[in-house]
Amino acid sequence: MEKFVYSFNEGSKEMRNLLGGKGANLAEMTKIGLPVPFGFTVTTGACNRYYEEGQKIGDDIVEDIFVKLAELESVTEKKFGSVENPLLVSVRSGAVFSMPGMMDTILNLGLNDETVVGLAQLTENERFAYDSYRRFIQMFGDVVMEIPKTKFDEIFDAKKEEAGCDSDVDLKTEDLKAIIVSYKALVKEEMGRDFPMDPKEQLMEAIKAVFRSWNNERAILYRQLNSIPSNLGTAVNVQSMVFGNMGDTSGTGVAFTRSPSDGEHKIFGEFLVNAQGEDVVAGIRPPQPIEKIAEAF
Repeated sequence: MEKFVYSFNEGSKEMRNLLGGKGANLAEMTKIGLPVPFGFTVTTGACNRYYEEGQKIGDDIVEDIFVKLAELESVTEKKFGSVENPLLVSVRSGAVFSMPGMMDTILNLGLNDETVVGLAQLTENERFAYDSYRRFIQMFGDVVMEIPKTKFDEIFDAKKEEAGCDSDVDLKTEDLKAIIVSYKALVKEEMGRDFPMDPKEQLMEAIKAVFRSWNNERAILYRQLNSIPSNLGTAVNVQSMVFGNMGDTSGTGVAFTRSPSDGEHKIFGEFLVNAQGEDVVAGIRPPQPIEKIAEAF
């Protein structure tokens, strides 16, 4: 019987066709003992079945996803949808070959009007909790609901101007709460329904969005140009969150084992203090070279 969902500790780099490049590498890193935040991968086979069955996820696959989610809860000692100790996850696409056009990452999935309060109390950091929530609504709204990102940016930039802030980190908790109210109003206006508050609905909608991205225009064109078969499908990686936006003691970044500019065999990387992953890619603040990480921390 075909298996459609694998925890990171069940896979390996040899399972690339099933787990996608990202999922296979996460499994391999877990296997060799690196401190990888735990999670699971929904396979490329599940993606192909999604299309074979009229763009629906089979009940057996849904059941397997929630079995693995329960395992993730056990490993992290957190509960998905809990107010007291909420588990939050990231959702990423992961095709066999890295290709443009695939779905952008969603971070902080599992937050809603109640769990954000619990996260604030748990971490004793209200600003962090509401910063994470506003990020989640924007990412989910953009990537899953396909509301243009520029509409969220307009709300965010207007609040920064109103508050007299040059950078996102200068916004106060009350500013972030006001942004969230405006974001939710935008979703209601664009979609004709409220932003989903059920974390399990959020998760399943995000997984479907990854599968849909396999057949968006950019992805199809890239496959045609590079002779990549259209029946490979994409996997989905669901991983427990680690937060880079909890203040000046945390951060985010990217690192390479070679210099991307000249191929020199040395560690190359950039990082941002008090930020999450998309901040590096989006260029909202200039990143620091990895050589300065000791000074920052």
